[in-house]
Amino acid sequence: MSSIIQDAQRIVRDSIDAVLPDAAVRRALAGQQFAKPVKLIAIGKAAWRMAYAACTTLGDQVDCGVIITKYNHSEGEIPRMEIFEAGHPVPDENGVRGTKRALELVHGLTPEDTVLLLVSGGGSALFELPLEGATLDDIAFLTHQLLACGADITEINTLRKHLSAVKGGRFGAACAPAHVQCIVLSDVLGDSLDTIASGPAVPDQTSREDVQRLIAKYSLTVPEHLYPLLNLETPKQLSHITTHITGNVTALCQAAADSAQALGYHPLLVTTTLNCEAREAGAMLASIAREIRRSGQPVQPPCAVILGGETVVHLHGNGKGGRNQELALASAVGIDGLPDTCIFSVGSDGTDGPTDAAGGIVTGEFARKAKERGLSIEAALADNDSYAILRDMDAHLMTGPTGTNVNDVCMLLCR
Repeated sequence: MSSIIQDAQRIVRDSIDAVLPDAAVRRALAGQQFAKPVKLIAIGKAAWRMAYAACTTLGDQVDCGVIITKYNHSEGEIPRMEIFEAGHPVPDENGVRGTKRALELVHGLTPEDTVLLLVSGGGSALFELPLEGATLDDIAFLTHQLLACGADITEINTLRKHLSAVKGGRFGAACAPAHVQCIVLSDVLGDSLDTIASGPAVPDQTSREDVQRLIAKYSLTVPEHLYPLLNLETPKQLSHITTHITGNVTALCQAAADSAQALGYHPLLVTTTLNCEAREAGAMLASIAREIRRSGQPVQPPCAVILGGETVVHLHGNGKGGRNQELALASAVGIDGLPDTCIFSVGSDGTDGPTDAAGGIVTGEFARKAKERGLSIEAALADNDSYAILRDMDAHLMTGPTGTNVNDVCMLLCR
């Protein structure tokens, strides 16, 4: 019989395999014929895999294209494709160069032309060109102010859209009058199209009035030369665009549930919209584990309790880690001593924070064994240093970059 750790590792592999973009892109394009060879633009962490699937499906129907992805996420050359690896989560000049090249490819097209736009998570940082008169430093300056004020990601993107030549529907507008076929791998809870990669080919739901309200709400210091740009409106109608979502966190969680069931666990999918502090989610999963062991509620062992979404970490220390590693580590104290119990959390893109780990995995023996080695869970959490202690305890989930990005899945297994 496999160990509970081996079961967890199998579930991780199965769930990520189910949301790899290759098959989904091929299904979306199967049997399609275009009047003229298409221009292909792929952006995001999964851009290379999505582009590869599209090129192998369409063959000579692809004229040329640009791929913009995160550093170390390209898997080699693709015929007729120009590949740019760029900064994430902070935009850099490589991303700007790739974005400029993409705009050059879609300039001057006709209604008979098609732009195939492949979008995945991370596109917001990777696909960026400031409006003429603005710079990356300008955008960073305002973004840092918003972060310091506690603004949420929707508010931050509202402002960034209005300083970008490609966000908020502006890339879609630049492709007109060509038809844009957009295939999306969603990393946004609720699959809001104008939020995924900041909606480069979607009518924008934010307005210049929203920007002015943000400036007033947070008393932002705005350089004088940016005010005319912030008063420009983003596109509100884009009739030449069709969009198809190929994968999301719901599919990730359902695949995890199916895999767990195949291994003999009774799955309980609690939510696909997890959105809280990572250590709070870890503590909650641990409390569910204790309740299962005490009363058999809310589901009898052997069971798998599944949560999908994306937690956050507020940094108070100087350590190294990521939200999935911190969630797993935070749960370890709560399940201390529980037999046949395991909690893991993993990012579908294979990279958790600025580390090479995809996530972390702990059992009811983790806390005791860490203490025996002189390792302090509490100190690691206080310093946001989950990576080091999980490494020392051989408790990392390592997948390498997966080529997909549809949020995270965390799971409690009880046998």
